[in-house]
Amino acid sequence: MKKCVILVAILFSGILVAQENKPELEAVGNTVKATYYYDNGKVQQEGFFKDGKLDGVWVSYDEKGNKVAEGEYTNGLKTGKWIFFNENSLSEVAYENSKVSSVKNLQKNALANRN
Repeated sequence: MKKCVILVAILFSGILVAQENKPELEAVGNTVKATYYYDNGKVQQEGFFKDGKLDGVWVSYDEKGNKVAEGEYTNGLKTGKWIFFNENSLSEVAYENSKVSSVKNLQKNALANRN
């Protein structure tokens, strides 16, 4: 399963590089918000650039509009915890300097035990 999560993370990263459609760009303070769209008009990805590098929260969606990934970049590097939304589970991937440091798989419908 860890390999699957890493593969999804790599594919998500590749989407940023291999965009065919030009993004909609909007200045927001000292950053630029970029929104990429699918051919059907739904949002594919949205996030921010600062000084030409990925920076801040980025969110990726499937063609139906369902969120598939959310994470943060700092100065062009993946940082912190990223969440990957799968059909029946969530995967939490922690990054340090764009390298995977840990992976946790969580059930979407898991109940917390309150004692």
